[in-house]
Amino acid sequence: MSISTSAFAPRRRKVRVLATLGPASRSPEMIRKLFLAGADAFRVNMSHGAHEDHAQSIAAIRQLEKELNRPTTILADLQGPKLRVGTFADGSVTLHTGDAFRLDRDSTPGDATRVSLPHREIFEALEPGARLLVDDGKLVLRVQTASLDLIETTVEVGGVISNRKGVNVPDVVVPLPALTDKDRKDLAFALEQNVDWIALSFVQRPDDVAEARRLIGGKAALLSKIEKPAAIDRLDEIIELSDGVMVARGDLGVELPPEQVPPIQKRIVETSRRLGRPVVVATQMLESMITSPSPTRAEVSDVANAIYDGADAIMLSAESAAGSWPEEAVAMMDRIAISVESDPNYRARIHFTQMRPDATTADALAAAAAEIVETVSAATIICFTTSGSTARRIARERPSAPLLVLTPDIRTARRTGLLWGAHAVHTRDVENFEEMVAKSKRMALRTRVAGAGEAAVLMAGVPFGTPGSTNVLHVVRLTGDELKGYQNEE
Repeated sequence: MSISTSAFAPRRRKVRVLATLGPASRSPEMIRKLFLAGADAFRVNMSHGAHEDHAQSIAAIRQLEKELNRPTTILADLQGPKLRVGTFADGSVTLHTGDAFRLDRDSTPGDATRVSLPHREIFEALEPGARLLVDDGKLVLRVQTASLDLIETTVEVGGVISNRKGVNVPDVVVPLPALTDKDRKDLAFALEQNVDWIALSFVQRPDDVAEARRLIGGKAALLSKIEKPAAIDRLDEIIELSDGVMVARGDLGVELPPEQVPPIQKRIVETSRRLGRPVVVATQMLESMITSPSPTRAEVSDVANAIYDGADAIMLSAESAAGSWPEEAVAMMDRIAISVESDPNYRARIHFTQMRPDATTADALAAAAAEIVETVSAATIICFTTSGSTARRIARERPSAPLLVLTPDIRTARRTGLLWGAHAVHTRDVENFEEMVAKSKRMALRTRVAGAGEAAVLMAGVPFGTPGSTNVLHVVRLTGDELKGYQNEE
């Protein structure tokens, strides 16, 4: 079967767009529209919807992938532990600032003086002075005393509290497992569906990541969502154990004062880049487009700033999952990214933080490849990879030229959808150096990342097909005749 160059053509920008699927966007027709509008990857939110619905969405993505002959990324986002109060006799009560309010383990419906809190772990972790944030921080309770059965609090910020509202505990590490029973079932389902990434919610400590990695067993890449203050304290350790990271600003903004979120976002992006892990910036990026066909100017600036910081991907949540304008929201993300990356100052901005290569041959070659691109004005960097590690090393350097990733492993090709500047092609592996050079030239022409007369930088590992053996850096120049006699490519 011949390959369509139009289907293969890379995006006009390097930052990736991750779109969440939901009631407004899970149909095959809308998934196609989102992809054509600029979505590089799709998020399946396990907090909402039945497995049957998610299976249909995943099948639609894989069918589109087959039609376009373009590896497409699917991320399954686990819900994580949700802490909630019990119920009230009248459905809700109003708490006033200064009131005393008790949380206990009695399942009797609550009133204006008390309510049940069916989470033993919170009682064990709390100390006087800690805060409890209810209903996304709309109400704030300050702990006065805490025992294994009773928490006495004072209302610092009052308001209406109703049945089963969520509770955040920002000041202590609650000894909850990162994976609930629901998460384990959802994880098993996601792995059966061969998703490419698993997002782990409410990570607090490195042990949470290690446990998830054990259960995933290498069947998918692991993305840790940073949305708890406790995770910030051990950020480097968590990122090192993860395959990627998400700045989940929703819960992070609930548990921290809002003015602290922007510098923490920049710190997470910088640390992820330094450690060579793709980083996604998420939540409320184009929030007004849930109901409006146009975003606010502040939202556009927010998205642009994440791109200027060098994030690998930017994410749409409710905008594409449940909003009235999902296709328009993706197209807006695409246009913002193209505009930012066209800014003459963009290159300087994303290199404001210097990335020092690790003391390995592969890192040294990746850094050298980025330098060579500048020196010889190469049109692209092409890497052969089995595991994807070479592609991640090159992307960390944020080279000026696009990255063409050639891999015989479809799982590796799909996972690159969250990697800055990468365009993956699933293709048969090569057996020797000469074949590598010839195939690189052909693929550069087919995907239009380079044309006749332009230079390309090649990276690979010898012997071929051996993961972790990156040791070759080579510069070639295309003549334009490389496709003669090659009408097919697998």
